[in-house]
Amino acid sequence: MLWRVRTTMPDRPGGLARLAQRCGEAGVNILGLQIFPGADAVTDELVMRTPEGWDVHDLALLVEGSGWTYVSATPCSAAALSDQPTRYVQAARTILARPTSFPEVVAGLFDAESDPAPGEGPPQDSLELTVGDVQVQVRRAAPFTETERARGAAMADLVSDVLQRSRESAAIGTTSPGRRLGGGATPEYAVDGTSVSAVLDGAVVGLATVHDPVPGDDGAVVRPVALRVDPGFQRRGIGTRLLVDASRLAHMLGADEILLTTRSDNQAVLPMVLAAGMRGRIRMAADVLTVRVPVRDLRPLPG
Repeated sequence: MLWRVRTTMPDRPGGLARLAQRCGEAGVNILGLQIFPGADAVTDELVMRTPEGWDVHDLALLVEGSGWTYVSATPCSAAALSDQPTRYVQAARTILARPTSFPEVVAGLFDAESDPAPGEGPPQDSLELTVGDVQVQVRRAAPFTETERARGAAMADLVSDVLQRSRESAAIGTTSPGRRLGGGATPEYAVDGTSVSAVLDGAVVGLATVHDPVPGDDGAVVRPVALRVDPGFQRRGIGTRLLVDASRLAHMLGADEILLTTRSDNQAVLPMVLAAGMRGRIRMAADVLTVRVPVRDLRPLPG
């Protein structure tokens, strides 16, 4: 069975040799190794093949018996043996081609995990990266090293640069800043109770609904928002306008934040929040993406 194992110890000669010797004696094969140096300690991530029947407890005993500090161990596949510089280059190529895929790509690159249920599993560490005014957060049980944080920040800077150049190019080539659709039509936006709809020629092409509040951090009032735009009308600014209006409506209803939940591969989220000019916080956990947007300082909807 393959395991991805993280360990730490003070940076001194011979530590890795002792761990390798102990693995050999136990019939454990080290197939991959990454070293994350630090000022006072070193973190090693190893891919190990263990005898049948081994579990996390056995690995912890192996590591600690070698003089190292056990951090974490998770089962993995042969994909964990991929060359790490190659993974980063491939991630950068994907981001250059599709900057909006950044949350999904960075989650995969750093092996983001699902949040455990309350009281279950080890505490999770978070890596927060900023693109424009949007904060992207991924979480996992293994602490992020300073090397990984620096790599993540470099990726975020890359996305920010690409998106800024894209906006500048679009501004140069734009003669009309309006958001008109085919035939010169412009959607009308109507508020009905706790919903905002985008209406075109009498048909609803987009809808944002503000739901009842749920508990938030530090006593904040959080209202989930469900937002959809018909496929034929996406990428035309409708989602951004609905997000802004729904946020202002939620503020009128007493919310401090709104919460959107979608698939991790939804690449419309990042540009939508950026275009709305909001300080959103995008969080990745496995195949789920959540967005929190503070709304307490927004102007209320007119009327």
